Amino acid sequence: MGRSFDDIPVRLDRLERRSMYRRRRIVESAQGAELTVDGRRLLNFCSNDYLGLANDARIREAFRQGVDRWGVGAGASHLVCGHTAVHHQLEEALAQMTGCPRALFFSSGYAANLGVINALVGTRDHVFEDRLNHASLLDGGWISRAAFEWYEHGCVDDLEVRLTRVADEPGRRLVVSDGVFSMDGDRCPLADLASAAERHDAWLMIDDAHGFGVIGKTGIGSVDPDVFATAQVPVLMATLGKAVGTSGAFVAGDDSLIEFLIQRARNYIYTTALPAAVAAATLESLRIVMSEHWRREKLAELITHFRRGVHSLDIDLLPSQTPIQPIVIGDATAALAASRALETLGFLVTAIRPPTVPRGTSRLRVTLTAAHTTEAVDRLIAALGTVLGRTRNASE
Repeated sequence: MGRSFDDIPVRLDRLERRSMYRRRRIVESAQGAELTVDGRRLLNFCSNDYLGLANDARIREAFRQGVDRWGVGAGASHLVCGHTAVHHQLEEALAQMTGCPRALFFSSGYAANLGVINALVGTRDHVFEDRLNHASLLDGGWISRAAFEWYEHGCVDDLEVRLTRVADEPGRRLVVSDGVFSMDGDRCPLADLASAAERHDAWLMIDDAHGFGVIGKTGIGSVDPDVFATAQVPVLMATLGKAVGTSGAFVAGDDSLIEFLIQRARNYIYTTALPAAVAAATLESLRIVMSEHWRREKLAELITHFRRGVHSLDIDLLPSQTPIQPIVIGDATAALAASRALETLGFLVTAIRPPTVPRGTSRLRVTLTAAHTTEAVDRLIAALGTVLGRTRNASE
């Protein structure tokens, strides 16, 4: 056996010593506002199940009926024999919801982002990405072999400078941004991005994984079709495993885009389709997302309540009005210690460390859901005051 990988144990030890080692937790209950983790019952404040639908009885029943009707496996990729009538029905429902001519169902958001970017751009092209984009977007840009440039987070002026530099060069130009940034919880300057892309003959791709289902009265997300035409945001991607509570992702756009992705997106072509039962469950979830406005209203109330309570403790929050409420600690070891201290008090709040976030910005990523109660949020606020006060005292 070759010795070229003998340094792996050393590299693992180095991660451990830098507080960068990641460990999986064993969850022994269904998703919800409370979880049983490693045998302990904890209040869950780190889930992306923003509307509290991952364990909804109606969606579970739709999944069961989907299994009875379609079985537990798709059997092959969508282009072989895995594309069922209910997969197609889901795509039509997603197109109608987003106001786009068509939608395409992918196995995951990561697969969708890599597949789309690699299908659209290549060696003669240019891709411009927000510096804080999700890893899947960044990986898609790098792997595409297009000329890759970061622009400063949320800075359209910086993007315009970079687009102007390549104005006379051949090839396509693709601007890529998260709609809601997963680690900061802020929203992209969508209108300005769309205008900049139009001025520079570029396409705009928005990953709305953390906005779809949450933003807007009916959960339409960041890209409201009453505000933005498909031509202004030609590529919309969103996931179904967060606010929608099921699994998979989709890309929405015009007919030619979707047909092109069916022909050229390798992450779609060469992947076994998700089980049809997932599509059946997602159809029921979309119905709930669009009709039960109280979920978003309650979530908005909890966000306001949480921010007010944390600010009263003189704890800084990033300027987010979304369910993602990060508290930047800075040092990775301190962030991990704060997360562990919260767990001893009965709360599950994940410490997010590099490379997920930039060096020196390790944080507690608090997420709120419609399944939480005001009382539970108050308990978390009190615990944060205890733990972060203790952390500050230890560092002084």
